Amino acid sequence: MKLSRLLLISAVLVSLTSCDDLFEPALENNQDISEMYKDPTFARGILDNAYLALPYSTSPYTDVATDDAVTNENSGDYFNHKKMATGSWAANMNPVSQWDGRYHAIQYCNLMLENCDKVEWSYSSEILNQMYCDNYKGNAYALRGLHMMYLLRAHAGMVDGQLMGVPIHLSSEDSKSDFNLPRNSFKECYDQIMSDFDEALKYLPEQYADVDEDKVPAKYAQKGATNAEYNRAFGTNHRGKIDGRIISAFKAQLAILAASPAYKSAEVASYEDAAKYAANCLSEFGGLDAVDPDGWKWFCNKSLIDGLGATSENPKEIIWRGNVDESNTLETDNYPPSLYGSGKLNPTQNLVDAFPMANGYPITDANAEYDAKNPYQNRDPRLAAYILVNGDKIGSTDGVVNTAADSKTLDGLNKENGKSTKTGYYLRKLLRPDVNLNPSSATKQKHLSARIRTTEILLDYAEAANEAQGPKANVGGANYSAYDVIKAIRERAGIGEFGEDPYLEECAQNKDKMRELIRNERRLELCFENHRFWDLRRWKVELPKLNEAAKGINITTDATTGKYIYKTFDAEERNYSDYMYYGPIPYSEILKYSNLKQNDGWK
Repeated sequence: MKLSRLLLISAVLVSLTSCDDLFEPALENNQDISEMYKDPTFARGILDNAYLALPYSTSPYTDVATDDAVTNENSGDYFNHKKMATGSWAANMNPVSQWDGRYHAIQYCNLMLENCDKVEWSYSSEILNQMYCDNYKGNAYALRGLHMMYLLRAHAGMVDGQLMGVPIHLSSEDSKSDFNLPRNSFKECYDQIMSDFDEALKYLPEQYADVDEDKVPAKYAQKGATNAEYNRAFGTNHRGKIDGRIISAFKAQLAILAASPAYKSAEVASYEDAAKYAANCLSEFGGLDAVDPDGWKWFCNKSLIDGLGATSENPKEIIWRGNVDESNTLETDNYPPSLYGSGKLNPTQNLVDAFPMANGYPITDANAEYDAKNPYQNRDPRLAAYILVNGDKIGSTDGVVNTAADSKTLDGLNKENGKSTKTGYYLRKLLRPDVNLNPSSATKQKHLSARIRTTEILLDYAEAANEAQGPKANVGGANYSAYDVIKAIRERAGIGEFGEDPYLEECAQNKDKMRELIRNERRLELCFENHRFWDLRRWKVELPKLNEAAKGINITTDATTGKYIYKTFDAEERNYSDYMYYGPIPYSEILKYSNLKQNDGWK
């Protein structure tokens, strides 16, 4: 089998946070697979391609397909997701398809697993060779499971009343392979993913770190491994690759997916199971102490981000991160036009209204003290941290943003097609506020890419624990409850009054009300991180909610009083059908393979 144009390791050094002097670019672009046995650089490149294929994006494309955002873009990735939300989602037009990318990556993982033991990873010692082999084998199992998990989330669905998964590929394919494979059940896919994660844990350390001589794991120390050899194979130079702590987070993600209403008919994971997996993961980060006081502002913690190096230990908030890169791409895409940005992603009034008052009450509650004439006053501090509202400042020059319909700048509502906001709001979250886009003095800043946050797993636990046994039960071996998690998350954001959170106390008396609060906290904490599109589907929210119009705010100035007048409006419709809780199998695949059955409702 030939591997054409293998991506070079030098590219991987940019995308991963681990590197050492063993990583050299291959000299040839076309090599027979057997050449990996004598060329560990070529062998590593096979697995590195599976890393490069990970579907992590720093841009919140899927949010514009929800009630959280719209886009002013007229072409490109944001626009394609908009089309999906407004009625064009089809088996042959699917911006969230994972089919090709994940199966390509699984092919690389299978090639590594089939050939890993044959590679001469190190000529210096047998035990170092074994440790390198274990590292790459463990990563291959973990990556295969992870890519399979993304396939399952995007393409599982109902077929004639049965919840089906996707075809499982456990061996590499060549020209002689049978590609006309039927789909495996959801349960079979779930079990296989968990099996891959468990197999990976047999080979990988809990965390990549250099150790002293007396800390070399017994299974290697008994074979004569020195700490220098162990550190070379499993030390800090490998940070950024998957380790045991990251795998425990994958398990929590998979379990909460399977326990959710859209998938629970498969009966593969209960909410008790999901709570246990989340608690196991959090135990590695101090349990409830995993709540990082600054975690809600992880994306703009300047001193922390600027101090991170390739092999630095992760911040408390981050379980797995991508590379820290110096750029201004996100700002170019999303700063308002007066600051030389394109303002592509526009948060909705729906999301703004989801932020409670600073006292913790929803703005619709009689106790909220919400003033519709001063809608941004005394609100949840996360609103100001995540969304640019009229009159806010951003950028290295502290430019004032006027989003009003009668604004004199292009920042105003619908002032210019493809540049101005369509909702009266601009994005702040994910952006560095100290970037300058002025062409005469443009600057770049370091950005932290968070693949998995401890907050996500905390919210997984809260959701699962509440559904399993109610708001105040300790579930899955944890010594804290859903209530404790939500209390800690809201406290760090500055929610409550006089040291109390009375609305939380109300919710803690009722599982259904607590469910609403937990889901809302998840919406706020994880907004613009590509979660809500999938959350709405796994929760199987009512179709009217899924199709709730994306709203905006029209702000004008009263000619008599000089005060602002606020009026909401429908900025964009949503048009999903009842079968769209599950994504389609690609239409091209259905045409090619008779054994591959489409999800109900899709053509």
